Amino acid sequence: MNNGKLFRFVAASMLASLAPIASAQIADSLVDPATYRSLAADQRAYRVGDVITVYVLEATRAKSQAATDAGSNTAISAGLDSPSTNWNASVGINGASGGSGQTTRVGELRAQISAQVTGVSPDGTLRIEGTQLLTVNGERQKIRVGGLVRPQDIAADNTVLSNRIANADLELVGVGVVSESQRQGVLYRLFKWLRLM
Repeated sequence: MNNGKLFRFVAASMLASLAPIASAQIADSLVDPATYRSLAADQRAYRVGDVITVYVLEATRAKSQAATDAGSNTAISAGLDSPSTNWNASVGINGASGGSGQTTRVGELRAQISAQVTGVSPDGTLRIEGTQLLTVNGERQKIRVGGLVRPQDIAADNTVLSNRIANADLELVGVGVVSESQRQGVLYRLFKWLRLM
């Protein structure tokens, strides 16, 4: 047996004897190779289960305004002149109408929510969903966010702005003293339904 064959034989024997030891070390390791990410690795979310921070900065403003101004003027006059009589008559009709309407709506929502990646599409787009519950003085508020996020829209600190979320679904619901005080009374709603108010 020449030196080359002898070297390959010894190397194969050593690897075969070390394989059970390596597998046992992996089985006893505290680090899962499938989920391990080093401290120097990119910490942005990229797989199902990862958490991402969403900065909700939404402001909406809508305004609609209309004005109508119409007028009409009709005049009819008749006269009769004779040497003994001077008779004049006139009839006039004037009409004018005007109307105006305006509607304005302003909404603003600012929050910071942690959402979880629930799915990853083949092109790398992440589907995220997150809910935040907050209770202040008996008023319970629920903020929910969901949608699709492109990996390139995620900042280095693992945050994304809400205006970068495709098919964004943002919801703010409040239940408590404040929301109940905003409800219309039963009599008021009845009179509105009867067109009395």
